[in-house]
Amino acid sequence: MLSTGQHGSILKKSLDVFGLKLDDDLKIMSSKQSLSSITSKCILGIQDTIQNIKPSVIVAQGDTTTTFVSSLAAFYNKIPFMHVEAGLRTNSIQEPFPEEFNRRATSLITTHHYAPTDAAKHHLLTERIHPNNIFVTGNTGIDAVQHIAEKTPQSWYQDSKEKIILVTTHRRENWGQSQINIAKALSSLSKKYMQMRIVICLHPNPEIRETISPYLENHPNVDLIDAPDYCHFVKLMQRSSLILTDSGGIQEEAPSFGIPVLVLREKTERPEGLYTGNARLIGTDEEVIFRETSYLLDSESAYTKMSNASTPYGDGRAAARIRYLLLKYLNIDSPKEELWIPSKQ
Repeated sequence: MLSTGQHGSILKKSLDVFGLKLDDDLKIMSSKQSLSSITSKCILGIQDTIQNIKPSVIVAQGDTTTTFVSSLAAFYNKIPFMHVEAGLRTNSIQEPFPEEFNRRATSLITTHHYAPTDAAKHHLLTERIHPNNIFVTGNTGIDAVQHIAEKTPQSWYQDSKEKIILVTTHRRENWGQSQINIAKALSSLSKKYMQMRIVICLHPNPEIRETISPYLENHPNVDLIDAPDYCHFVKLMQRSSLILTDSGGIQEEAPSFGIPVLVLREKTERPEGLYTGNARLIGTDEEVIFRETSYLLDSESAYTKMSNASTPYGDGRAAARIRYLLLKYLNIDSPKEELWIPSKQ
């Protein structure tokens, strides 16, 4: 298990939850470094690891620069690459940036595409990926969030009956003016809904913190908090009545708890939630954010419709399916085939 070392403290907390330990950590992170710097450090570090351990396969998840560079290193070394969460697309190379490019480029190299949904599989098929190399598994994020929700006691605002609006925002395309728009809209919402509490999880990136904090730090019903560890964040999601986010993972996780999601982006690579009614794409215009959030909070029928929608992202068994497929590919004894139940999505 190799980490490139981005946001290491957050990663360690997440791994600890599942009893996992890194075998190696490249520790590439430095203050305000460029994507070019991240990419070059990753490729050199991953190459060294490949030479040291000579892996039979390389597996990576998601849409990060780490994932793209891992696939590139696998290609250079002629090692099969397995992509968890394959096939997500917005069809706009700039949104999300650079994640859409990372996913597309990774798919060119991938041997096994573990697609979370049928829609993701369809994207891969339209890109002429051979169907025998695509497997619909569900998303491992749903496995994780269900496991943590069951095992962790609730600790957020237990003595309060306030409704919680949870906010997270971190994507690069939202830096700058879009972050300011979001902050201003939240400021207006905090004044309109004084009986509610707005909880904003601040990303470690100082650029985001420095943009948002001045607009919201003096509001009595706004809590600006450091991003909690994974267990506590899952329970915070469960405690919330509404989530505003530009995160892809939260778009998938929140519907597991029946929580409506307003997506602070112009495009999303997870449109399934829009189709089922779990999520609504509202962008980053200040007036639109205020209007759409107010509508959902003021309309009981609209809120009920979004909170009662069914989640399209998995049933909590994605990891077992991926394990079975991966071990079968390597001709290693694996769980009986009937344990890998094909997705019904």
